[in-house]
Amino acid sequence: MSDIIEPPAQEAPHSAEPAHPQAKTRRARRIPIIWIIPLVAIAIGGWLAWDTWSKKGPTITVSFESAEGLTAGQSQLRFKDIVFGTVQSFTLTPDNSRVIVTIATTREAEPLLTDQTVFWVVKPRLFAGNVSGLETVLSGSYIAMLPPEKPGKPKRNFVGREDPPVQEAHVPGRTFLIKANRLGSISVGSPVFFRDLDVGEVLGWDIADMAESVTIRTFVRAPYDAYVNDDTRFWNASGVSVKFGGGGVELQVESLRAILLGGMAFETPPQSHGRTTSVQNHVFPLFPDRDTADAASYNRKIPVISYFSGSVRGIAPGSEVTMHGLTIGRVTAVGLVYDGDRNDILAPVHYEIEPERILGVGTKAVFKTALEAADTMVKRGLRATLQSSNLLTGQQVVALEFIPSATPATARMEGTDVVLPASDAAGLSGLQTSATDLLNKLNAIPFAQIGASLNGILASANDLSRSTELRQTLAEAAGAVKEASAFVRELNTGTGPAFKQLPQVMMGLQKTMTNVDRLFLSLNTGYGDNTKFSRDLQRLIVQLNEAVRSFRSLADMLVQHPEAFIKGRPAGGLE
Repeated sequence: MSDIIEPPAQEAPHSAEPAHPQAKTRRARRIPIIWIIPLVAIAIGGWLAWDTWSKKGPTITVSFESAEGLTAGQSQLRFKDIVFGTVQSFTLTPDNSRVIVTIATTREAEPLLTDQTVFWVVKPRLFAGNVSGLETVLSGSYIAMLPPEKPGKPKRNFVGREDPPVQEAHVPGRTFLIKANRLGSISVGSPVFFRDLDVGEVLGWDIADMAESVTIRTFVRAPYDAYVNDDTRFWNASGVSVKFGGGGVELQVESLRAILLGGMAFETPPQSHGRTTSVQNHVFPLFPDRDTADAASYNRKIPVISYFSGSVRGIAPGSEVTMHGLTIGRVTAVGLVYDGDRNDILAPVHYEIEPERILGVGTKAVFKTALEAADTMVKRGLRATLQSSNLLTGQQVVALEFIPSATPATARMEGTDVVLPASDAAGLSGLQTSATDLLNKLNAIPFAQIGASLNGILASANDLSRSTELRQTLAEAAGAVKEASAFVRELNTGTGPAFKQLPQVMMGLQKTMTNVDRLFLSLNTGYGDNTKFSRDLQRLIVQLNEAVRSFRSLADMLVQHPEAFIKGRPAGGLE
């Protein structure tokens, strides 16, 4: 600080005039420049503190089974590759079973932290048939979150998942509930197929009613969810299906992924196309295979019982019921029962016939009741028989056949089931019919007439052998044979010397060929490629070529300079 000095006042003369006031010294108050730097630093610090506080979000905790791959101060909280927080610290739960991860979030993350938000650790893993988290090999693991589509209640303490969610966020589609007796090989992430296309996946299952059935939560992506209506049939598409049929071995495989992870497929009957699509969380049954699912698409089913007195080995629930070799129903139950009237133990086979499989029967009412239809067919010889469908496995089917020679019977009702008479032939009626036809054809052969004809032929042959003409013919044939033998002997006698001289002729030919080889060898030695004659010939050819070129040059020079005949070669040479 500088002092301000005022000029001294002049002394007043000793006079009567009044004296002037004297000047006084004072210091000027001003802030030093050096204090500006701390003030600026304080202002910047305050602004940074305010900026940090304004961007700071709530502090949350997420518990995991372990903190594998996470680092305090480095691991981040992300959603759609946007950083919404950083891991601060790790602690253990009181029972030391889980790790509590404390995360400092940003203000932008606050509306995303609701009671429906899902957290998991992203790291390299194989889950649900997909490899994910490979980008963390270099960048390190991080915590990912998946907020719900609709806002929920704010929450600060969460329980994280050990596996990522199967379905991505905000994917259009619908979730359906599939009821199954057994889960089988279906797992989280198993694919859902529609006409061999992967259109969804299994999200999980509910265990509330596990004692009775399994409810599988299945998601179908849009636009394929529009093909699901109340008539749609779902079936288990896991593994490989092998069938032995008339065309040989039939192998059905949905996909390699379905073999490894399990899966399911669905189909909608053609007559149900265009109906209203099913609502969210609609419940569908899960059928064990496609054939069973196709059979379930028929609405009309007639319950039938047939009592067999013989063995029903190879018949089980699900076995086919056929007519003319085509499936028209399925067996539902097999058991044993004592028949007091017959004093015998019978095997009742319960099965269902689907009349819609028979054109002209399932679409319109040909008979008034099912009993009337069954009784009409029984009077025509319709019986239930057992036939083998596979000789290797012993599997059998219930075949409905018309047996003309069957004992007359009638159909009756037993509760709601139609009782159809069974035949003890056990499927051998066709074989018996063929055997009967064969025996009838054998009986129709005129064996007596054939025997008489053979006797006549043998008698005629005997008479012919005794005739004089046959003997004379045989004698003449013997003389001809003798003459032929003599001719052969004379031929051998005449040609014998010639065959004896044949080795000498061959030796002469061999000597001639040897001399020819020597001649060619001599010519090659005297005039071959490595002889003096050949080398001289090559040099002569070279000299002839040079002479021809010289004559050509002379001809060209004379054409250009005809005066050379008189004046001679030009002094400058040829151009």
